[in-house]
Amino acid sequence: MSRKSVDRRDFLKTTATSVAAASLTAASAKRVYGANERIGVAFLGTGGRCQAHIDIINKMSKQKKGVAPVAVCDVWDGNVEVYPSYGGRGLYPSAKKCGLKPDDTKHVTKNYQKLLDLKEVDVVCIATPDHWHAKMCIDAAAAGKDVYCEKPMTKTIEEAQAVVDAMQKYNRVMTVGVQSMADPTWLRANELIRNGKIGHVAQAQTSYYRNSIMGQWRYYRLTKDMTPKTIDWDMFLGHKFHVFPDKPLAPKMPFDRAIYGQWRCYWEFGGGMFTDLFVHQTTHMIAAMGVRYPARVVGSGGLYLEYDGRDVPDVATVVADYDEGCQLMITATMISRYPIEEVIRGRLGTIKFVRGGFQIIPDNPKGGAGLPARLEKSIEGEFVDCQPPTGRHADTTALWENFLDCVRRRDRNTLSPPELGAAAFTTVNMGVLSYRQGKVLFWDKEKRQVKEADDSWAKRWEERSEKRGKPNQIIGWRAGDTGSTLEPPDYMKLAGPWIDGKDPAG
Repeated sequence: MSRKSVDRRDFLKTTATSVAAASLTAASAKRVYGANERIGVAFLGTGGRCQAHIDIINKMSKQKKGVAPVAVCDVWDGNVEVYPSYGGRGLYPSAKKCGLKPDDTKHVTKNYQKLLDLKEVDVVCIATPDHWHAKMCIDAAAAGKDVYCEKPMTKTIEEAQAVVDAMQKYNRVMTVGVQSMADPTWLRANELIRNGKIGHVAQAQTSYYRNSIMGQWRYYRLTKDMTPKTIDWDMFLGHKFHVFPDKPLAPKMPFDRAIYGQWRCYWEFGGGMFTDLFVHQTTHMIAAMGVRYPARVVGSGGLYLEYDGRDVPDVATVVADYDEGCQLMITATMISRYPIEEVIRGRLGTIKFVRGGFQIIPDNPKGGAGLPARLEKSIEGEFVDCQPPTGRHADTTALWENFLDCVRRRDRNTLSPPELGAAAFTTVNMGVLSYRQGKVLFWDKEKRQVKEADDSWAKRWEERSEKRGKPNQIIGWRAGDTGSTLEPPDYMKLAGPWIDGKDPAG
């Protein structure tokens, strides 16, 4: 197999504009950091995932890379025994890891709003439950802070649009923590697609499969010392806070350790597989395909085996159709590990993503009906080596390096910007709404909101077919794309309606 290589250093230095979902503003009139000037990071939500962020910033600080942890916030006092390999989790164990004193109430607090007032805080890292993401992102932007926010970007589609607007309004730099976006594979694939390597993209598929006898997310440990005395339950719920009037972040309810520690199992706080896992795959796939918001989405699945009081399904699939004339399928189950291939199919070839890069498998539409349904032997093709980051937390570290570089330069075009994050989240959350409401949904790109689907989608494509290959009015991946790439056999000249008994073929 022939091999092509992408230099990861060049990739991290130049974040291609194809990642961004919208035009980004020019350099901010705000302060530009000096080469040796320290960027102070506050951590909002110091659970298990945040410990990786703390470790990364601590390491960078020791390496004198101009960044340091300066504040922490969490609703739980914390426990060192929960995750001893991380040094514990929660407020006070995390403060200790950051070199902060537990009694420093100015920098160690359960009220995130206090930290937004601190001049020494330049950046906030948000790793709270999903229902808090939008509120904290918007408040941080208004306070003049840049934001690294864990995925999914928000809990609702309406919130995602509000965060995009806030980041643009206040001209703040933001990265959504989708680790795979630190991998140059996706932008390299997009470059080849835009150059016509596999022809018109028709379909893509991706998956996220797991299997745990404990049940998905039940492996997050509950401890006896998780009580209303150690946890600010009202703050966790956020029922007194809102992004939109009369819409609390979550409803008021009795204290429950499972809801606190395993909140991803419940609709009030997250979106299950759809938003926790699908958003990973969706983000990098739409970046590679070159699409953003879907036109039509349907979500399906069910709670078929994990009967443990959870709300969210253990089997789910989202099918998204795009105006560009293509489809993306994201599918998963939490009760089986065996995956499907991650591919993008085009008229002239298929890109198959594998470890370290991707294969380009040529396809010849003149070669007949195609390959057999069953593939007994793997098909290989030209391999493109993309040199993804490797090692423990290497992808997250690369995201942080890029983000901090963008913060210094006041460049909003990070590897995983909010415009891309909102498009990916909207796709998977439309899957949630479709699944729960039993409806097919459309995306109204003018109003930036979801609406119930009708029969116009199918009619639109049928009408295009009736025009018999007239130029495509939708912008595709290459200039000059036409509505049809078919080469009809001569006998198709015999087709057509007989008007007044006359043969259209003469």
